Amino acid sequence: MSYEYIIDHIPMNTPNDRRPADRMVAETITLHNTGNEKSSARNERNWLTNPSNDRTASFHKAIDEKEIIECLPDNEHAWAAGDGRGDGNMKSIHIEICESGNYALTIENTIDHVAKMLHERNWGVDKLRRHWDWSRKICPRLMYDGGSWATWKLLVSKIDARLSELKNPPKPVAKETPTVTNEGDENIMKVSGALHQIMLQQLEEITSVEKYGKTALSKIWLTKYVNGELTNSEAIALLFAIRAKNI
Repeated sequence: MSYEYIIDHIPMNTPNDRRPADRMVAETITLHNTGNEKSSARNERNWLTNPSNDRTASFHKAIDEKEIIECLPDNEHAWAAGDGRGDGNMKSIHIEICESGNYALTIENTIDHVAKMLHERNWGVDKLRRHWDWSRKICPRLMYDGGSWATWKLLVSKIDARLSELKNPPKPVAKETPTVTNEGDENIMKVSGALHQIMLQQLEEITSVEKYGKTALSKIWLTKYVNGELTNSEAIALLFAIRAKNI
């Protein structure tokens, strides 16, 4: 995902107790829609400190198509659930999902960030809540679907899938490297698989190059490699020979 994470906490003295600064040990993450089709994450953050805002309401983060702005620390409670001093306000991290701009991209950012939050805390999607769960407000409103909450369920499933990816990242593909074994007094280079085919092709090409009417590099090198007689030290010498002849 491509989004910028910005920490821009509102001041401790923000009016109407919007940042009470009471410590919180979060137990859940609650998702909201902003209810404003024109407001960005920056607009939502700025509204919290707008002098004309007379509400006692706040949240921890706002997400849009371009950025995530952290307005309150995750270890302080916000006023967002509508349940007074219940667990919604006192024990949950609240995230506002913006409705403006490219909403599909905003949802992708939400999926990625919320999955990372769950992963960091070793939580599962059972820790996710709607505003609805705390006070029966139809929020996040764009996921209500007439009461079926089908879009909410789809969002949770996508967050769960992203969480699984974070828990089980793909293993890096091991690169094939030459294997050198000791045989007698020399280290014989032994190469297999795709790398062998590449080396063989390059040696065939190099030993067929002509300069000044004769082969630029002796085919002895190719013969020794094909017969498994090329030693580690000879391979190094071959490399310098190729560079010296500028083949």
